[in-house]
Amino acid sequence: MTAAIIDGKAIAARLRARVADEVARVKRDHGLLPGLAVVLVGNDPASEVYVRSKHTQTQAAGMASFEHKLPADVSQDDLLALIATLNRDPSVHGILVQLPLPKSISTEAIINAIDPAKDVDGLHPQNAGRLAAGFAALAPCTPLGCIMLTRTVHSSLEGMNAIVIGRSNLVGRPLLQLLLNENATVTIAHSRSRDLPKICARADLVYAAVGKPEMVRRDWIKLGATVIDVGINRLPSTDGKTRLVGDVAFAEVSQVAGAITPVPGGVGQMTVACLLVNTLRAACAIAGLPNPGV
Repeated sequence: MTAAIIDGKAIAARLRARVADEVARVKRDHGLLPGLAVVLVGNDPASEVYVRSKHTQTQAAGMASFEHKLPADVSQDDLLALIATLNRDPSVHGILVQLPLPKSISTEAIINAIDPAKDVDGLHPQNAGRLAAGFAALAPCTPLGCIMLTRTVHSSLEGMNAIVIGRSNLVGRPLLQLLLNENATVTIAHSRSRDLPKICARADLVYAAVGKPEMVRRDWIKLGATVIDVGINRLPSTDGKTRLVGDVAFAEVSQVAGAITPVPGGVGQMTVACLLVNTLRAACAIAGLPNPGV
């Protein structure tokens, strides 16, 4: 069989359009302009590209976008002072500090300093705890995007066997909680799990987020399974440039999977779109308005 391609680019575009419609509605009906502040420390090229994309898409959705670019040698105290200012700013409803940070700055201290109500990255311990307890919370954008992509294939995930390969705080652990909230039966595995191919082959839903290029092979996948590839790995190509591949061996896994996300063009497209969703939800919650319809 040949897997159906889950077009993350098209799905993200539709999601951004729905966000823009909801932003226009809350502005018209309630005078609320959602605002997102993104903080970039240093000049990592990949991070700069990502921040520019966030800025462009935030403005395209009709939201206010605030960029704060700080030098790589900024002190932790100065960064904390900026976060405190953004926490108090009523025009800012979402705060995102681009990771990774320089080694001289404690990532934990910075995440903990963000107002949980404005934590659109979903990394504050309060949001992580609420998510783990099954309560409403701002969830990390990439796992949220994974669930949305899966729901384009399966209207319900209830009772399905899912495996999450990877246990990071950014993807694996929150994705586990989101799947449990969907009433899926979830196994969380990683590169040190014993007999990982055998474990994986039982799953109806496979989420690869381990950070190893093309680690997941054809014989790992149950016939007809849905495969969501979170990995983004850069490998040398024959023309001397680099090529992007995921954590899944796409060409061979596509021969047995029922549906699969490509890299690029899959999960990555959803991450920024879900950031807009979280910013809109945060703005409505802070203003005491009902959860928007996105």
